Parts: sequence; C-alpha cells; structure tokens
Amino acid sequence: MNLRQSDIFRTSKLEEADGPGLNPTANRTMGDIIAARFSRRSFLSGSMATVAIAATVSPIAMLAADRARAGSGSAFDFPEVEAGVDADHHVAEGYDADVLLRWGDKLFADAPDFDPENQSEAAQQRQFGYNNDFVGFIPLESATDRGLLVVNHEYTNEHLMFPGLVTVADGKIKVADATEDRVNIEMAAHGGTIVEIHKADGKWQPVLDGKLNRRITAKTQMQLSGPVAGHDRVKTSEDPSGSKVFGTINNCAGGVTPWGTYIMAEENIHGYFSGELPEGHAEAGNYKRLGVPAGDYQWGRFHKRFDVSQEPNEPNRFGWVVEVDVMDPNSVPKKRTALGRFKHEGAESVVAKDGRVVFYLGDDERFDYVYKFVTARAFDPANRAANMDLLDEGTLYVARFEVDGSLTWLPLVHGQGPLTQANGFASQADVLIEARRAADLLEATPMDRPEDIQPNPKTGRAYVMLTNNTKRTEPDAANPRAGNAFGHVIEILEAGEDFTATTGKWEILLQCGDPAVAEVGATFSTETTRNGWFGMPDNAAIDADGRLWISTDGNSMSDTGRTDGLWAVDIDGPARGTSRLFYRVPVGAEMCGPCPTGDMTTMFVAVQHPGDGGDDWEGHGRPSYYEDLSTRWPDFNDRMPVRPAVVAITRQGGGRIG
Repeated sequence: MNLRQSDIFRTSKLEEADGPGLNPTANRTMGDIIAARFSRRSFLSGSMATVAIAATVSPIAMLAADRARAGSGSAFDFPEVEAGVDADHHVAEGYDADVLLRWGDKLFADAPDFDPENQSEAAQQRQFGYNNDFVGFIPLESATDRGLLVVNHEYTNEHLMFPGLVTVADGKIKVADATEDRVNIEMAAHGGTIVEIHKADGKWQPVLDGKLNRRITAKTQMQLSGPVAGHDRVKTSEDPSGSKVFGTINNCAGGVTPWGTYIMAEENIHGYFSGELPEGHAEAGNYKRLGVPAGDYQWGRFHKRFDVSQEPNEPNRFGWVVEVDVMDPNSVPKKRTALGRFKHEGAESVVAKDGRVVFYLGDDERFDYVYKFVTARAFDPANRAANMDLLDEGTLYVARFEVDGSLTWLPLVHGQGPLTQANGFASQADVLIEARRAADLLEATPMDRPEDIQPNPKTGRAYVMLTNNTKRTEPDAANPRAGNAFGHVIEILEAGEDFTATTGKWEILLQCGDPAVAEVGATFSTETTRNGWFGMPDNAAIDADGRLWISTDGNSMSDTGRTDGLWAVDIDGPARGTSRLFYRVPVGAEMCGPCPTGDMTTMFVAVQHPGDGGDDWEGHGRPSYYEDLSTRWPDFNDRMPVRPAVVAITRQGGGRIG
C-alpha cells in the first residue's frame, strides 16, 4: 500500500501507486527467474495464454486446478458477493458489516465531537485518525469479547478532508497551498490508534473511558533503539544524541507480536521531505535509493526537520519498524533499527520451533526485496517483560529466489561478503540505514512490489503479496504482459518447516487478473467464479484455521471493473487456487487490514480513502473532492464528508466467519 491518490491529484503521489522503481542494479528479476525455471519443464507450448499458465503455476497447483473441476473441496463456505462498483460496501449474505470507528470519531470520553468544517490539531489528537490501514486485535485478560484494537493511519487526502481547498479546471482539480494549521491537523491524523473495544449484544463498540486508549501521531516522542541508536547519521540539531525522534509517518501494514505489542511499519517516508541536500552531502546516494526528498507534502515549510536543507539527517530517522507497548499508555514507542530501514509494508511474525521469533518484511517498491528478521533470543511466553527488547538483537536476511525453485536467505551482517568498509559500510548501523544498498550488493532478487507477507504457523509456509509492476517492459514466460498490472502471490516453504531456516522452496500460488481474458494468463482455479478473481493483492491474513484471506489495492472500474475487497483463497487440497469474494468496499476505496479474531467470530477490516476516485464510474463520472464526492460512505449525510473507517464483520446469529 502506498501514497495512493486520485488520478487527478499530485503526479508524484500517483507514481507511488506502484512505486517509482529506484533499484539501480541488474540483479535478475523475479520474472527472469520464474521464466528460466519453468522454461526447462517442457510445457511451454501453444497460445500466449497456455504459456502464461504453464509458466506461472507449479505442477502442484496445476493438478489441484484439474481436481477442482470435479469438486470444490473448499475450506470456505459462504455466499459470494457480486463484484462491481457503487457507493456502498457489501458483505456476503448472512453477515453484518458494522462500522466500528470512522475518521474523527471520539476515542476518549472528553474528546470533542467531529466537526469537519472546524477541524483543529487539538481535536484530531483525541479522535480517530485518517486512512486506517493495518488493524490488529489484542485480547484483554484472555477475553473473546474485550480487547484493544490497534490501527495504523497511513496518510492524508487533503482534497477529501478539508472544505474550500479545491478548484476545478478542464476536469482536473487543484488543491490550495498548505497552511500551518492544516499541516498540523494532518500530522495529528497520521500515526496510530489504540482503543479498547468490547462486544455488547453481539456488536463491537469502543470503550471511551478505556485506560489504555491512546493516539500516536507524527509528533509523538519516540526512541531509536538497536544498532543505529546514537549513530552520527541519525543525529540532528534538535537531537544531538541520535536517540530521540518525534513522530512516525506513513504507517502502512504492521503486526502484533507474540508478547502483545503493536508494530507500526513506516513505508513511504520519502514523500514527507522537501528541500535540497547541501552540495556533495554524504547522504545523497542513500537518499536517492529511497527517493528522498519527493516533496509530496509541504510539512517542511512549517517544520524544518522535514526540510533536508536544514536537517539533512532527519530522513535516516524514518523508514523503520516501530514497536509500542499497548499496556502502558505512557510508554515511549521504539523504532527497532535492527529490522532495517526501507519502505516497510508490514512486519508479521511467527514463533519458530526453537522459540525464536521471525518477522517477514516486504519493501513496497517495484524491483525491491523480500526480507525476514530472526531474533537472537527465544520468546518467553511466561515472562512478558523478558520479551520487550527482543527486536534489538537478531539477524536481518534478504531473499534470493533461485531458478530451481529453491530459496536462499542472505544475511545483512557487517563484515560478511560485500558488506565491508570498502563498500562504504563502516558498521552494522550503516548496513541497516542503507539496507536496500546492502541487499543490492548481496544480489537479492528484485520483486514486483512486495507488500504483506503472512507466515502460516500451521504449515511452515509464508505467502508474499506482490501487488504489481507496471514498469516491466520485457515480457517473459512468467509475465507475458508488457507490464505486470495485476500482481501475483508467491508461496514460500521454509526448509524443515522451520521459519528460521536460511533455505527453502518457493512456488507461485496465483497470478492475478481476469482469467476470462486469455492474454492475461491468470491462474485461479477453474472453480473461481467471475466474482472470485482479483488483481493487485496487498494485505493478507492467516486465520486460526490456517486459511488465507487476501485484500487488494488498485481495483477500479477502469482497471478490473470492480472495487477492492477481501477474498478468501484456498491454499490446500483440491480447491487450491480457488478464490471467492467475501466483502467489497465503496468506490475509490482500498481494502486494508483484514484481522480475524482468534475465535473466528469477527473479521475486522479497514476501508481506506473511500471516494478517492470515481471519475471512471458512471455513477459519478468526474473528479471527487470534499464538495462533490463520489460517495459519502459511511454516513451518507450531506453534512458529512466521506470517512475512512474500520468495519467489524460478524455472522448473523453468531458463529464462525467464512
């Protein structure tokens, strides 16, 4: 998930919809490797569609698809939603989709009511933030009907948030220059929310007097921890110690640790910085590799730390994984630098056989990499305090996908291989600050926008969401299109089903897109209906039964004829590769944060930037902005703007989801 904006809004953010592609290496791409691997299997023949299918699906998946013709054998059982585009959301028959929290909703008993025409920084700091992405649920006292909801707020859409900013000319909108008050409201709308929720009469609702309720923003004090803390490259005039950072930004996906802390991953941090580095500055190459500064936001006009000409080290203090102790509302969040600095999509974790904890990390940009981090010490389930600094020590690895279907995890450790002083790495801190360049030198495999990566503790497998790569210009057997517009899903099997393994195997689970269009080469099972296929896989979840759920980012009327949504995908048995639509979002929205509760009675989902689009939908057909919105979901009140929201999906009459 990225700084996705309307296609009538900021060109630089538009390009970020699938990343500018900043990898300068000639490392073999995933497409090259898949093509080489499968070209040796002697089943590339016939039409383009035959080539595409043969080249992108493992023999296991192909056999599973054949068996699926005789009977579904699916792990899922629900009436499928009709795919399409309109102003509302839709869930499978027999289920309720209830809005739990909307942008501007009160999080504290003394918080002000939401007033969209009189917003303020102070009010937003006490209200639910904007563009909810990752959603996690942490039970309280082992309860199934009470817990903490943790939610990331990734970015802001000024043209949807504020009245009176937009002028329209020639079918395009222009947004007025920022003011200091508006910037401060945006900063307060970023970050995260921690809020107690409970279930009453079968419906979830926030507990406004919850003692653990908290807002984290772009101004919240944080601590740098791990190998980078105190390094010269993270020292600034405001923090000469290199240990204290204010705020977290562009928090996309995330995670909940086995010890019950909240993970906020910083993704597209480059867009918040403006200005120019001094001539010949040592960070020039480092920042170029991350696209800093992009100048998408105007924060640097009012806060000098976002202007690299005034604070040239400040960008090195962002792009990390942030850990928050949710049980202490006064705790200082920590940026865990041992997990590396890049455009983190998320950080989902699993406890390995030996008790160490493994975090899977995607770098969401075209031609960038898949990583994992293995803690040095084991998780202690009986002693929460002993786990609180587990993320400061461990090994960060980057993936190389081999032609023969094997996988190698390459350690990013100073002094090993090319990661030496001769190549500009004087310490482990340098390796972590420039994790992308370190991975370049290790010849990791450039991927098509690695986003969420979900480990399945029941099987020793992990699922990599690869959203798309429209910059691909050379078709190959794996991607027969000039431009991978619809993305794919890779399944990793770690050696010995051990998540700490440094080798493994990989297969293609799905190549996405419309299977009815032969040239697309989509590889869904033949049991998948016209509503069941999707493009642009983004977030994912593994539920308590080990089943895979995938949400999407980028489906629209013009791209796929449908909105984004949540699909249930079979990964085992005769129905492997079968997908069905469970929930779909309103026009212009992205589907984020699927989070099933442990008892499988609720699926929390996040509807991000609804109304950011609709000019290609016959129900609107023009630019969408505050005064002329393509939808007013979820309130459908002319006095209210469109509002991103978290939705709680439950089964009517109770019972398990799916």
